[in-house]
Order: sequence, then C-alpha cells, then structure tokens
Amino acid sequence: MSTIEALLLERGVSLQEVAEIAYQLQLPYNAALTLEQCVESVRAVLSKREVQYALYTGIALDQLAEQGKLPQPLQAIMEKDEPLYGVDETMALGITNVYGMIGLTSFGYLDKMKPGILQKLNEKGKGIHVFLDDLVAGLAAAASARIAHQDEKARQYDLPDPQ
Repeated sequence: MSTIEALLLERGVSLQEVAEIAYQLQLPYNAALTLEQCVESVRAVLSKREVQYALYTGIALDQLAEQGKLPQPLQAIMEKDEPLYGVDETMALGITNVYGMIGLTSFGYLDKMKPGILQKLNEKGKGIHVFLDDLVAGLAAAASARIAHQDEKARQYDLPDPQ
C-alpha cells in the first residue's frame, strides 16, 4: 500500500469507495466496465505526483484545522466550511485537469450530488474535510475520465486498451 493510500485510509477513504464513484459515473457509457477496472484507474491517477501533492496538501490543511492550528480567519473559515471559500475546489480541479474536460464536468456533478463516501465526508461533526471531500471527488472524476478516454480511443481508432 502506498503512503497516499494509507493516508486516505487514515482519513476514512478507501480506494474501493473512490472507485465505486468512478464506476457509477462511467457505467452508463460502458456496460462491460468492472469495479476492478475502476480501482486500477484510481491507482493510476494516484500514481501521478501532482495528484499526490494536492492530496498531501489538502489533508494536511484539514488536519491542522481539526487541531485548531491555522491562523485566523482561515481557522474559522475551515471550521465553518464557508461556502464562498473555493480554494478546496480549485485544488481538486488540478486533479481533474489531468484528464481534461470530462474530468471537470464529472467533478462539478460530484461536488453537487455528493454520492457515496463524499456524503459521509460532508457530514458535520465528524472531523474537518473541507479539502478532502473535493479532492476525493476530483480523484474519482479523474479516474472516470481516464476510463472514458481509454474507451473512446479503443472504439474510435480500434486501438488496444492503453495503459
């Protein structure tokens, strides 16, 4: 298990839960899709250093907020999960941009609907996940977009499934 996977698990997020969201996003477009393929896609996205850095940064800020160690007014903003604070979404968009517009639109949907683990992360009183919920949504959206890109390339050009 990678360091980032362990950190996600420590914060209550399994790769399986992220993969389930990617699966829900892509299943309408790919009836042969398996959950295992989605787990593989999540791992592939997580292998990118820029994704890991975004997750490390966001998780660290959430942890510092839980410990009350951020300067004001940032501490109050994080505790309240201020709706106009968009830095968390901005960081998540860095993850979605790895796989283009499909990732971006999927992230917008996930940010609004909050399926699966995203709903749990948004529950008040169970830790501060201002960044984590958006970063996990970005990760799921990117994994889904990665699958869509692979599927489209294979269909359009009759290419083997790219790794």
